[in-house]
Amino acid sequence: MKIFSAYKEGRLTLYLHGELDHHGVKNSMDLIDKLIDEFMPKDCIVELSKLNFMDSSGIALILKIHKRMNQRGGRAWVENADSQPLRVIDASGIDRIMKVGLSKEVMK
Repeated sequence: MKIFSAYKEGRLTLYLHGELDHHGVKNSMDLIDKLIDEFMPKDCIVELSKLNFMDSSGIALILKIHKRMNQRGGRAWVENADSQPLRVIDASGIDRIMKVGLSKEVMK
């Protein structure tokens, strides 16, 4: 898995590409922690349009991002999940604690 990021006006966007499984999560959280510490964003978007596979490890990563942002007084949400990752997200019920949707829907 690869992570690309962009920061603008208090918003950090994390673009996850490829497959998010146990091996991908292990290395990814360290990078994500560093990006959150560096930019200190008010909002963190987890953008999944280029993620073609995710297992329950991906849910753990998303929840960890949500927790980190909550601790900082910020918000985190998931945008543009493709069909397979979206099925995992839906099955997890994560949408009960954070916003999940398309970029225009999430911003409401």
